[in-house]
Amino acid sequence: MLHLYITRHGETEWNTQNKMQGWGDSALTEKGINEAKALAQRLNDVEFDLIYTSPSGRTLETAHILNTFHELPIMKNEHLKEINVGSWEGKTFAWIEEHYPVEFNAFFHKPLQFESIGGESFQQLKERVHTFMEDLKLKHQQGNILIVTHAVVIKMLLIYFKERTLAELWNPPFIEGTSLTQIQMNTATTKIILEGNTEHLLTIGHQKGD
Repeated sequence: MLHLYITRHGETEWNTQNKMQGWGDSALTEKGINEAKALAQRLNDVEFDLIYTSPSGRTLETAHILNTFHELPIMKNEHLKEINVGSWEGKTFAWIEEHYPVEFNAFFHKPLQFESIGGESFQQLKERVHTFMEDLKLKHQQGNILIVTHAVVIKMLLIYFKERTLAELWNPPFIEGTSLTQIQMNTATTKIILEGNTEHLLTIGHQKGD
């Protein structure tokens, strides 16, 4: 049996400023560091085999914090990078909505119709997430794998596991920073054990919606 533990990076500076990150990057805030520490404590007793992470700075920083109790190999994988939002990167949501209202609405409400301004489509992201999962299943048939990535990638992974369409991409739950999604897989079945769970954040007085 293969067990996947999937999480998003902790809160970043751009998260607090309501800016799109995509392939752009910003550092974890103090809160984001504490979120990662809380998840590290929660996963302390899990015997992981390795960590796969997006190569972005915010995910790498989160992965290293999660590795505190394990000393595992950390494998960077380009397929786990957040969706590339092109010219939107580093811009606030308000600015994007003002300048690209049609595209902004499509991004959050009509994923199949979204056309990126110099970045990726959701279909392109779906294809690289699918590639990551097919490669992972070839390499790992059992054990515990920790995956550190981004919100939209996790939503796309859930589309993969549930065999849903892109139109259902934004179905609940919202993927909070360091929320935990747990998947149990074998050659015949896939079972979602947890989806966007944040119970460890109660220890640091986490407020939802940040």
